[in-house]
Amino acid sequence: MASKSPSSLSPPPVPMELHASNRQKLLNSFRQHLSDSSRPHHGFVLLQGGEEQTRYCTDHLELFRQESYFAYLFGVIEPGFYGAIDIATGKSILFAPRLPADYAVWMGEIKPVSYFQERYMVSMVNYTDEIAQVLVDQYKGSGKPLLFLLHGLNTDSNNFSKPAEFEGIEKFETDLTTLHPILTECRVLKSDLELALIQFANDISSEAHVEVMRKTKAGMKEYQLESMFLHHTYMYGGCRHCSYTCICATGENSSVLHYGHAAAPNDRILEDGDMALLDMGAEYSFYGSDITCSFPVNGKFTSDQSLIYNAVLNAHNAVITAMKPGINWVDMHKLAEKVVLESLKKGNILVGNLDDMMVERVGAIFMPHGLGHLLGIDTHDPGGYPKGVERPKEPGLKSLRTARQLQEGMVITVEPGCYFIDALLAPAMENASTSKFFNREMVHKFKNFGGVRIESDVLVTANGSKNMTKVPRETWEIEAVMAGGPWPLNKASG
Repeated sequence: MASKSPSSLSPPPVPMELHASNRQKLLNSFRQHLSDSSRPHHGFVLLQGGEEQTRYCTDHLELFRQESYFAYLFGVIEPGFYGAIDIATGKSILFAPRLPADYAVWMGEIKPVSYFQERYMVSMVNYTDEIAQVLVDQYKGSGKPLLFLLHGLNTDSNNFSKPAEFEGIEKFETDLTTLHPILTECRVLKSDLELALIQFANDISSEAHVEVMRKTKAGMKEYQLESMFLHHTYMYGGCRHCSYTCICATGENSSVLHYGHAAAPNDRILEDGDMALLDMGAEYSFYGSDITCSFPVNGKFTSDQSLIYNAVLNAHNAVITAMKPGINWVDMHKLAEKVVLESLKKGNILVGNLDDMMVERVGAIFMPHGLGHLLGIDTHDPGGYPKGVERPKEPGLKSLRTARQLQEGMVITVEPGCYFIDALLAPAMENASTSKFFNREMVHKFKNFGGVRIESDVLVTANGSKNMTKVPRETWEIEAVMAGGPWPLNKASG
Protein backbone atom coordinates (compact mmCIF):
# COMPACT_ATOMS: atom_id res chain seq x y z
CA MET A 1 0.00 0.00 0.00
CA ALA A 2 1.38 3.43 -0.95
CA SER A 3 2.34 5.62 1.99
CA LYS A 4 0.24 8.76 2.51
CA SER A 5 1.64 11.88 0.80
CA PRO A 6 2.90 14.56 3.21
CA SER A 7 0.83 17.05 1.20
CA SER A 8 -2.86 17.37 0.40
CA LEU A 9 -2.11 19.97 -2.28
CA SER A 10 -1.05 20.08 -5.91
CA PRO A 11 -0.04 23.12 -7.99
CA PRO A 12 -3.08 24.72 -9.65
CA PRO A 13 -3.08 25.68 -13.34
CA VAL A 14 -2.33 29.37 -13.94
CA PRO A 15 -4.84 31.03 -16.28
CA MET A 16 -3.30 33.65 -18.58
CA GLU A 17 -6.61 35.52 -18.27
CA LEU A 18 -5.10 36.76 -14.99
CA HIS A 19 -2.48 38.83 -16.82
CA ALA A 20 -4.88 39.77 -19.63
CA SER A 21 -7.27 41.21 -17.03
CA ASN A 22 -4.36 43.01 -15.33
CA ARG A 23 -3.64 44.68 -18.70
CA GLN A 24 -7.31 45.59 -19.11
CA LYS A 25 -7.36 47.09 -15.60
CA LEU A 26 -4.32 49.22 -16.45
CA LEU A 27 -5.84 50.27 -19.77
CA ASN A 28 -9.09 51.36 -18.09
CA SER A 29 -7.24 53.34 -15.38
CA PHE A 30 -4.88 54.86 -17.92
CA ARG A 31 -7.63 55.97 -20.30
CA GLN A 32 -9.55 57.43 -17.34
CA HIS A 33 -6.46 59.39 -16.29
CA LEU A 34 -5.91 60.69 -19.84
CA SER A 35 -9.57 61.75 -20.07
CA ASP A 36 -9.41 63.48 -16.67
CA SER A 37 -6.34 65.43 -17.78
CA SER A 38 -7.85 66.20 -21.24
CA ARG A 39 -5.20 64.23 -23.11
CA PRO A 40 -5.88 62.12 -26.22
CA HIS A 41 -6.13 58.32 -25.94
CA HIS A 42 -3.08 57.47 -27.96
CA GLY A 43 0.48 56.26 -27.49
CA PHE A 44 1.87 53.05 -26.04
CA VAL A 45 2.65 51.77 -22.59
CA LEU A 46 6.07 50.12 -23.04
CA LEU A 47 7.84 47.95 -20.49
CA GLN A 48 11.16 46.18 -20.71
CA GLY A 49 11.23 42.76 -19.08
CA GLY A 50 14.10 41.47 -16.96
CA GLU A 51 17.45 40.32 -18.34
CA GLU A 52 19.30 37.17 -17.37
CA GLN A 53 22.26 37.92 -15.08
CA THR A 54 25.54 36.05 -14.79
CA ARG A 55 27.41 35.69 -11.50
CA TYR A 56 29.93 38.55 -11.62
CA CYS A 57 32.34 37.96 -14.54
CA THR A 58 31.61 34.23 -14.90
CA ASP A 59 29.33 32.43 -17.35
CA HIS A 60 27.22 31.00 -14.50
CA LEU A 61 23.64 32.15 -15.16
CA GLU A 62 21.66 32.91 -12.01
CA LEU A 63 18.13 31.46 -12.11
CA PHE A 64 16.03 34.14 -13.81
CA ARG A 65 12.95 35.63 -12.18
CA GLN A 66 10.92 38.15 -14.17
CA GLU A 67 10.79 41.84 -13.24
CA SER A 68 7.61 42.28 -11.20
CA TYR A 69 5.75 44.98 -13.16
CA PHE A 70 6.38 43.05 -16.38
CA ALA A 71 5.24 39.82 -14.72
CA TYR A 72 2.05 41.55 -13.55
CA LEU A 73 1.08 42.68 -17.06
CA PHE A 74 2.35 39.84 -19.23
CA GLY A 75 3.09 36.73 -17.12
CA VAL A 76 6.19 36.05 -19.24
CA ILE A 77 8.70 33.67 -17.60
CA GLU A 78 11.46 34.08 -20.22
CA PRO A 79 14.14 36.80 -20.06
CA GLY A 80 14.84 39.46 -22.70
CA PHE A 81 11.26 40.41 -23.63
CA TYR A 82 9.55 43.77 -24.08
CA GLY A 83 5.80 44.37 -23.90
CA ALA A 84 3.58 47.16 -25.20
CA ILE A 85 -0.08 48.12 -24.84
CA ASP A 86 -1.63 50.38 -27.47
CA ILE A 87 -3.73 52.97 -25.60
CA ALA A 88 -5.92 53.67 -28.64
CA THR A 89 -6.85 50.11 -29.60
CA GLY A 90 -6.10 48.12 -26.41
CA LYS A 91 -3.87 45.78 -28.44
CA SER A 92 -1.11 44.06 -26.48
CA ILE A 93 2.20 43.37 -28.22
CA LEU A 94 5.09 41.23 -27.00
CA PHE A 95 8.59 41.51 -28.40
CA ALA A 96 10.68 38.35 -28.05
CA PRO A 97 14.48 38.19 -28.33
CA ARG A 98 15.72 36.77 -31.65
CA LEU A 99 17.70 33.76 -30.42
CA PRO A 100 20.88 32.47 -32.15
CA ALA A 101 20.71 29.09 -33.90
CA ASP A 102 22.95 27.38 -31.34
CA TYR A 103 20.39 28.16 -28.60
CA ALA A 104 18.64 25.03 -29.91
CA VAL A 105 21.76 22.97 -29.13
CA TRP A 106 22.41 24.22 -25.60
CA MET A 107 19.13 25.59 -24.24
CA GLY A 108 16.29 23.86 -26.06
CA GLU A 109 13.76 24.47 -28.79
CA ILE A 110 13.56 27.96 -30.30
CA LYS A 111 9.86 28.75 -30.07
CA PRO A 112 8.10 30.54 -32.95
CA VAL A 113 6.40 33.87 -32.23
CA SER A 114 3.02 32.13 -32.65
CA TYR A 115 3.83 30.05 -29.53
CA PHE A 116 4.25 33.20 -27.39
CA GLN A 117 1.14 34.82 -28.87
CA GLU A 118 -0.99 31.86 -27.87
CA ARG A 119 0.71 31.14 -24.55
CA TYR A 120 0.54 34.73 -23.27
CA MET A 121 -2.82 35.68 -24.84
CA VAL A 122 -1.53 38.81 -26.59
CA SER A 123 -2.65 40.40 -29.88
CA MET A 124 0.74 40.27 -31.64
CA VAL A 125 4.31 39.06 -31.12
CA ASN A 126 7.35 40.46 -32.92
CA TYR A 127 11.08 40.46 -32.25
CA THR A 128 12.91 42.97 -30.06
CA ASP A 129 14.90 44.25 -33.05
CA GLU A 130 11.56 45.31 -34.61
CA ILE A 131 10.22 47.46 -31.73
CA ALA A 132 10.69 50.86 -33.39
CA GLN A 133 9.27 49.73 -36.76
CA VAL A 134 6.24 47.93 -35.32
CA LEU A 135 5.23 50.75 -32.96
CA VAL A 136 5.60 53.40 -35.68
CA ASP A 137 3.43 51.23 -37.98
CA GLN A 138 0.78 50.72 -35.28
CA TYR A 139 0.62 54.39 -34.28
CA LYS A 140 -2.51 56.20 -35.44
CA GLY A 141 -1.90 59.67 -33.94
CA SER A 142 -0.15 62.67 -35.48
CA GLY A 143 3.52 63.59 -35.00
CA LYS A 144 6.04 61.41 -33.18
CA PRO A 145 4.49 58.38 -31.46
CA LEU A 146 4.32 58.70 -27.67
CA LEU A 147 5.73 56.08 -25.29
CA PHE A 148 4.70 55.90 -21.63
CA LEU A 149 7.72 54.37 -19.88
CA LEU A 150 7.97 52.98 -16.35
CA HIS A 151 9.99 55.22 -14.07
CA GLY A 152 9.26 55.78 -10.40
CA LEU A 153 10.44 55.24 -6.85
CA ASN A 154 9.99 52.03 -4.88
CA THR A 155 9.34 53.39 -1.37
CA ASP A 156 10.71 50.25 0.33
CA SER A 157 14.07 50.05 -1.46
CA ASN A 158 14.48 53.69 -2.55
CA ASN A 159 15.41 52.30 -5.97
CA PHE A 160 13.84 53.49 -9.22
CA SER A 161 12.26 51.23 -11.81
CA LYS A 162 14.18 51.21 -15.07
CA PRO A 163 12.45 52.69 -18.13
CA ALA A 164 12.64 50.66 -21.35
CA GLU A 165 15.54 51.31 -23.73
CA PHE A 166 15.81 50.08 -27.32
CA GLU A 167 17.41 50.97 -30.60
CA GLY A 168 15.41 53.67 -32.38
CA ILE A 169 13.85 55.20 -29.25
CA GLU A 170 14.81 58.65 -30.56
CA LYS A 171 11.95 58.32 -33.10
CA PHE A 172 9.49 58.62 -30.18
CA GLU A 173 8.29 61.12 -27.61
CA THR A 174 8.68 59.66 -24.12
CA ASP A 175 6.71 60.26 -20.92
CA LEU A 176 8.44 59.12 -17.71
CA THR A 177 5.94 60.27 -15.09
CA THR A 178 2.41 59.10 -15.96
CA LEU A 179 2.69 55.29 -15.95
CA HIS A 180 4.34 54.39 -12.64
CA PRO A 181 1.73 55.68 -10.15
CA ILE A 182 -1.18 54.30 -12.20
CA LEU A 183 0.34 50.84 -12.69
CA THR A 184 1.44 50.69 -9.05
CA GLU A 185 -2.09 51.50 -7.90
CA CYS A 186 -3.45 48.70 -10.14
CA ARG A 187 -1.23 46.26 -8.24
CA VAL A 188 -2.58 47.32 -4.83
CA LEU A 189 -6.06 45.77 -5.18
CA LYS A 190 -6.06 42.10 -6.12
CA SER A 191 -8.40 40.32 -8.54
CA ASP A 192 -9.96 36.95 -7.69
CA LEU A 193 -7.51 35.24 -10.06
CA GLU A 194 -4.57 36.86 -8.25
CA LEU A 195 -6.05 35.95 -4.87
CA ALA A 196 -6.29 32.29 -5.90
CA LEU A 197 -2.51 32.19 -6.50
CA ILE A 198 -1.73 34.06 -3.27
CA GLN A 199 -4.00 31.60 -1.48
CA PHE A 200 -2.17 28.62 -2.97
CA ALA A 201 1.20 30.12 -1.99
CA ASN A 202 -0.24 30.49 1.52
CA ASP A 203 -1.67 26.97 1.58
CA ILE A 204 1.55 25.24 0.54
CA SER A 205 3.66 27.47 2.80
CA SER A 206 1.31 26.91 5.77
CA GLU A 207 1.51 23.16 5.21
CA ALA A 208 5.32 23.37 5.01
CA HIS A 209 5.50 25.40 8.24
CA VAL A 210 3.49 22.67 10.02
CA GLU A 211 5.78 19.99 8.58
CA VAL A 212 8.85 21.89 9.87
CA MET A 213 7.24 22.41 13.27
CA ARG A 214 6.63 18.68 13.61
CA LYS A 215 10.21 17.74 12.69
CA THR A 216 12.06 20.41 14.69
CA LYS A 217 14.25 18.96 17.46
CA ALA A 218 17.04 20.26 19.70
CA GLY A 219 20.45 19.45 18.19
CA MET A 220 19.41 20.30 14.62
CA LYS A 221 20.88 23.24 12.66
CA GLU A 222 18.69 26.20 11.72
CA TYR A 223 19.39 25.61 8.02
CA GLN A 224 17.81 22.14 8.29
CA LEU A 225 14.50 23.86 9.07
CA GLU A 226 14.99 26.09 6.01
CA SER A 227 15.82 23.05 3.91
CA MET A 228 12.67 21.18 4.97
CA PHE A 229 10.53 24.19 4.10
CA LEU A 230 12.14 24.66 0.67
CA HIS A 231 11.81 20.97 -0.08
CA HIS A 232 8.14 20.79 0.84
CA THR A 233 7.08 23.87 -1.12
CA TYR A 234 9.02 22.81 -4.22
CA MET A 235 8.30 19.07 -4.07
CA TYR A 236 4.55 19.41 -3.46
CA GLY A 237 3.81 22.97 -4.55
CA GLY A 238 6.05 23.39 -7.58
CA CYS A 239 7.46 26.56 -5.99
CA ARG A 240 10.93 27.00 -7.44
CA HIS A 241 11.27 30.48 -5.96
CA CYS A 242 10.85 31.79 -2.44
CA SER A 243 9.29 35.19 -1.83
CA TYR A 244 12.39 36.19 0.19
CA THR A 245 15.38 34.61 1.95
CA CYS A 246 14.21 32.31 4.75
CA ILE A 247 14.68 33.58 8.30
CA CYS A 248 15.25 30.58 10.59
CA ALA A 249 16.18 32.19 13.87
CA THR A 250 16.43 30.34 17.18
CA GLY A 251 17.43 31.45 20.68
CA GLU A 252 18.76 34.99 20.78
CA ASN A 253 19.00 35.06 16.95
CA SER A 254 15.20 35.50 16.97
CA SER A 255 15.70 39.13 17.99
CA VAL A 256 17.61 39.79 14.74
CA LEU A 257 14.82 41.07 12.50
CA HIS A 258 16.34 40.08 9.13
CA TYR A 259 18.45 37.11 10.27
CA GLY A 260 19.27 34.49 7.61
CA HIS A 261 21.37 36.62 5.23
CA ALA A 262 24.83 35.56 4.02
CA ALA A 263 26.58 36.97 7.10
CA ALA A 264 24.10 35.29 9.49
CA PRO A 265 23.31 32.16 7.50
CA ASN A 266 20.81 30.13 9.61
CA ASP A 267 23.64 28.04 11.06
CA ARG A 268 23.14 27.91 14.84
CA ILE A 269 22.48 24.61 16.62
CA LEU A 270 19.00 24.47 18.20
CA GLU A 271 19.00 24.09 21.97
CA ASP A 272 16.35 22.69 24.29
CA GLY A 273 14.56 25.72 25.79
CA ASP A 274 15.00 27.93 22.69
CA MET A 275 12.19 29.72 20.92
CA ALA A 276 12.29 29.36 17.12
CA LEU A 277 11.11 32.21 14.88
CA LEU A 278 10.66 30.99 11.31
CA ASP A 279 9.75 33.58 8.67
CA MET A 280 9.37 31.74 5.36
CA GLY A 281 7.09 32.06 2.35
CA ALA A 282 6.96 30.37 -1.04
CA GLU A 283 6.22 32.10 -4.35
CA TYR A 284 3.94 30.44 -6.88
CA SER A 285 3.78 31.75 -10.45
CA PHE A 286 5.10 35.17 -9.31
CA TYR A 287 2.65 35.57 -6.41
CA GLY A 288 4.05 35.31 -2.90
CA SER A 289 3.30 34.52 0.71
CA ASP A 290 4.96 35.77 3.89
CA ILE A 291 4.36 33.72 7.03
CA THR A 292 6.04 33.67 10.44
CA CYS A 293 5.57 30.98 13.07
CA SER A 294 7.19 31.14 16.51
CA PHE A 295 7.31 28.06 18.73
CA PRO A 296 9.43 26.34 21.39
CA VAL A 297 12.04 24.01 19.89
CA ASN A 298 11.15 21.27 22.40
CA GLY A 299 7.40 21.50 21.74
CA LYS A 300 6.40 22.82 25.19
CA PHE A 301 5.93 26.49 26.11
CA THR A 302 7.42 27.70 29.40
CA SER A 303 5.50 30.38 31.30
CA ASP A 304 7.98 33.05 30.10
CA GLN A 305 7.61 31.88 26.50
CA SER A 306 3.81 31.86 26.84
CA LEU A 307 3.82 35.40 28.23
CA ILE A 308 5.67 36.88 25.25
CA TYR A 309 3.99 34.61 22.69
CA ASN A 310 0.46 35.43 23.87
CA ALA A 311 1.30 39.15 24.01
CA VAL A 312 2.06 38.98 20.30
CA LEU A 313 -0.81 36.61 19.46
CA ASN A 314 -3.32 38.90 21.19
CA ALA A 315 -1.99 41.83 19.15
CA HIS A 316 -2.18 39.80 15.91
CA ASN A 317 -5.78 38.75 16.64
CA ALA A 318 -6.88 42.23 17.78
CA VAL A 319 -5.65 43.77 14.51
CA ILE A 320 -7.27 41.13 12.29
CA THR A 321 -10.58 41.58 14.15
CA ALA A 322 -10.43 45.37 13.72
CA MET A 323 -9.44 45.35 10.03
CA LYS A 324 -11.97 46.52 7.43
CA PRO A 325 -12.11 49.10 4.63
CA GLY A 326 -11.53 52.67 5.85
CA ILE A 327 -9.38 51.69 8.84
CA ASN A 328 -6.02 53.47 8.99
CA TRP A 329 -2.95 51.21 9.07
CA VAL A 330 -1.01 53.49 11.45
CA ASP A 331 -3.87 53.08 13.95
CA MET A 332 -3.58 49.29 13.57
CA HIS A 333 0.16 49.49 14.33
CA LYS A 334 -0.61 51.50 17.49
CA LEU A 335 -3.30 48.99 18.48
CA ALA A 336 -0.76 46.15 18.18
CA GLU A 337 1.78 48.09 20.26
CA LYS A 338 -0.79 48.82 22.94
CA VAL A 339 -1.85 45.17 23.27
CA VAL A 340 1.80 44.04 23.53
CA LEU A 341 2.62 46.74 26.13
CA GLU A 342 -0.46 45.75 28.14
CA SER A 343 0.75 42.15 28.32
CA LEU A 344 4.31 43.20 29.22
CA LYS A 345 2.85 45.30 32.03
CA LYS A 346 0.75 42.35 33.26
CA GLY A 347 3.89 40.22 33.14
CA ASN A 348 5.70 42.80 35.28
CA ILE A 349 8.35 43.53 32.61
CA LEU A 350 7.00 47.08 32.34
CA VAL A 351 5.49 49.34 35.00
CA GLY A 352 3.57 52.62 34.83
CA ASN A 353 0.84 54.21 32.77
CA LEU A 354 0.06 52.65 29.39
CA ASP A 355 -0.90 55.95 27.71
CA ASP A 356 2.37 57.51 28.86
CA MET A 357 4.25 54.55 27.37
CA MET A 358 2.47 55.11 24.06
CA VAL A 359 3.38 58.82 24.09
CA GLU A 360 7.04 57.99 24.80
CA ARG A 361 7.01 55.37 21.97
CA VAL A 362 7.98 52.48 24.30
CA GLY A 363 6.27 50.09 21.88
CA ALA A 364 8.98 50.80 19.29
CA ILE A 365 11.64 49.46 21.69
CA PHE A 366 9.99 46.04 21.62
CA MET A 367 8.67 46.23 18.02
CA PRO A 368 10.95 48.47 15.93
CA HIS A 369 9.50 47.27 12.60
CA GLY A 370 6.18 48.14 11.01
CA LEU A 371 3.04 46.05 11.64
CA GLY A 372 2.86 44.82 8.05
CA HIS A 373 3.10 45.55 4.34
CA LEU A 374 1.20 45.06 1.11
CA LEU A 375 1.83 41.62 -0.44
CA GLY A 376 1.49 40.35 -4.00
CA ILE A 377 4.01 39.75 -6.78
CA ASP A 378 6.59 41.25 -4.44
CA THR A 379 6.84 40.42 -0.75
CA HIS A 380 6.91 44.15 -0.09
CA ASP A 381 4.41 45.02 -2.81
CA PRO A 382 4.60 48.62 -4.04
CA GLY A 383 1.98 51.29 -3.44
CA GLY A 384 2.49 51.83 0.29
CA TYR A 385 3.04 55.56 -0.04
CA PRO A 386 1.19 57.01 -3.04
CA LYS A 387 1.20 60.78 -3.55
CA GLY A 388 -0.49 62.44 -0.58
CA VAL A 389 0.25 59.68 1.97
CA GLU A 390 3.01 60.81 4.32
CA ARG A 391 5.41 58.47 6.12
CA PRO A 392 5.18 58.95 9.92
CA LYS A 393 8.29 60.31 11.65
CA GLU A 394 8.13 58.67 15.10
CA PRO A 395 10.18 55.61 16.18
CA GLY A 396 8.52 52.35 15.08
CA LEU A 397 5.88 54.16 13.01
CA LYS A 398 8.51 55.46 10.58
CA SER A 399 9.30 51.80 9.74
CA LEU A 400 5.76 51.24 8.44
CA ARG A 401 5.83 50.26 4.76
CA THR A 402 2.41 51.85 4.32
CA ALA A 403 0.32 54.43 6.17
CA ARG A 404 -2.78 54.03 3.97
CA GLN A 405 -6.44 53.49 4.73
CA LEU A 406 -7.38 49.85 4.14
CA GLN A 407 -9.39 49.08 0.99
CA GLU A 408 -11.28 46.00 -0.09
CA GLY A 409 -8.99 43.80 -2.21
CA MET A 410 -5.72 44.71 -0.45
CA VAL A 411 -3.63 41.83 0.85
CA ILE A 412 -1.54 42.98 3.78
CA THR A 413 0.65 41.13 6.27
CA VAL A 414 -0.18 41.35 9.97
CA GLU A 415 3.10 40.68 11.75
CA PRO A 416 3.38 42.08 15.25
CA GLY A 417 6.43 41.09 17.26
CA CYS A 418 8.05 41.46 20.65
CA TYR A 419 11.85 41.32 20.82
CA PHE A 420 14.50 41.85 23.46
CA ILE A 421 17.07 43.80 21.47
CA ASP A 422 19.94 44.98 23.62
CA ALA A 423 20.84 47.79 21.19
CA LEU A 424 17.38 49.32 21.85
CA LEU A 425 16.76 48.30 25.48
CA ALA A 426 20.06 49.56 26.92
CA PRO A 427 19.65 53.19 25.78
CA ALA A 428 15.91 53.18 26.64
CA MET A 429 16.68 52.11 30.23
CA GLU A 430 19.16 55.00 30.53
CA ASN A 431 16.90 57.57 28.86
CA ALA A 432 15.32 60.03 31.32
CA SER A 433 11.87 59.87 29.68
CA THR A 434 11.63 56.05 29.33
CA SER A 435 13.78 54.51 32.08
CA LYS A 436 10.90 54.68 34.61
CA PHE A 437 8.83 52.13 32.65
CA PHE A 438 11.28 49.21 32.94
CA ASN A 439 11.47 46.57 35.65
CA ARG A 440 15.21 46.02 35.24
CA GLU A 441 15.30 42.68 37.00
CA MET A 442 12.64 41.22 34.67
CA VAL A 443 14.20 42.78 31.57
CA HIS A 444 17.51 41.21 32.55
CA LYS A 445 15.79 37.81 32.92
CA PHE A 446 14.69 38.05 29.25
CA LYS A 447 18.08 39.33 28.03
CA ASN A 448 18.82 36.26 25.86
CA PHE A 449 15.19 35.40 25.10
CA GLY A 450 15.32 36.63 21.51
CA GLY A 451 11.86 37.45 20.22
CA VAL A 452 8.51 36.33 18.90
CA ARG A 453 6.83 37.34 15.64
CA ILE A 454 3.49 36.02 14.39
CA GLU A 455 2.71 36.81 10.76
CA SER A 456 -0.33 36.08 8.63
CA ASP A 457 -1.37 37.30 5.17
CA VAL A 458 -4.76 38.97 5.41
CA LEU A 459 -7.22 39.98 2.69
CA VAL A 460 -9.33 43.08 3.33
CA THR A 461 -12.94 42.14 2.48
CA ALA A 462 -16.04 44.31 1.99
CA ASN A 463 -16.86 44.40 5.70
CA GLY A 464 -13.88 42.86 7.48
CA SER A 465 -10.96 40.65 6.65
CA LYS A 466 -10.01 37.06 5.82
CA ASN A 467 -6.84 35.39 7.11
CA MET A 468 -5.32 33.45 4.18
CA THR A 469 -2.71 31.74 6.40
CA LYS A 470 -3.63 28.40 8.01
CA VAL A 471 -1.15 27.44 10.71
CA PRO A 472 -1.45 26.54 14.41
CA ARG A 473 -1.47 29.78 16.44
CA GLU A 474 -2.74 29.08 19.98
CA THR A 475 -0.06 27.67 22.31
CA TRP A 476 -2.12 24.50 22.85
CA GLU A 477 -2.57 24.02 19.07
CA ILE A 478 1.20 24.29 18.54
CA GLU A 479 1.92 21.85 21.38
CA ALA A 480 -0.66 19.37 20.02
CA VAL A 481 0.75 19.52 16.46
CA MET A 482 4.36 19.22 17.68
CA ALA A 483 3.32 16.17 19.72
CA GLY A 484 2.09 14.50 16.50
CA GLY A 485 -1.53 15.66 16.45
CA PRO A 486 -3.36 16.29 13.16
CA TRP A 487 -3.59 19.66 11.44
CA PRO A 488 -6.13 21.07 10.93
CA LEU A 489 -7.08 19.83 14.42
CA ASN A 490 -10.54 18.64 13.37
CA LYS A 491 -8.98 16.37 10.71
CA ALA A 492 -9.31 12.79 11.94
CA SER A 493 -5.88 11.24 12.27
CA GLY A 494 -5.51 8.03 10.34
